Amino acid sequence: MKDFKLSKDQIKKLALSTIGFFVLVYVYLSFFLGPLNSNSDKMLATIAVLQDKVANSKNEMGKATNLERQAGTATTRFAALKALSPEGAPIAWFPPRMKAFFANQSIDKSTARLETSVAFTEPELAGWTRYNWMIELPQADYSTLGKAVAALENGEPLLSINRINIRALPEDPQFQQVSLTVSTAILKR
Repeated sequence: MKDFKLSKDQIKKLALSTIGFFVLVYVYLSFFLGPLNSNSDKMLATIAVLQDKVANSKNEMGKATNLERQAGTATTRFAALKALSPEGAPIAWFPPRMKAFFANQSIDKSTARLETSVAFTEPELAGWTRYNWMIELPQADYSTLGKAVAALENGEPLLSINRINIRALPEDPQFQQVSLTVSTAILKR
């Protein structure tokens, strides 16, 4: 092999080329790659924020869908409850309805009379009135009465039994005399 000798001029060029190469690498890393990495980090942070917003939006859409379904159910239920309040004054249709109900439950004699009526104070129930009734059953046996009371509360969603007064009949101990105090919510018409 031959001796490889560089001249002073070639050494200067080589040194300047090496320094230029390091300056070029420094400029590339500082001015091009650095901002690119910085922008990449900012974009990743922005993407994370947007993904959170998308997840929240999906959650809100699920809530809105659920609320829409509940509104449909509530509207259907309200229409069904409205249908339970027939046209006309409640004094005209409620006592016959109770008489027919108890007759179907094998309790032959029953009377219903209105005690009071009061408008609801809640603004969402402004179109409804609470009617308090006294239902008298002069002769009912215990088991039939229990089944009838359960069927009454389960069959009339707008009716609640407030008080039951049961008195034994001394002349016929298998039968009781019963007074029911009930409240109904009836749509104003």
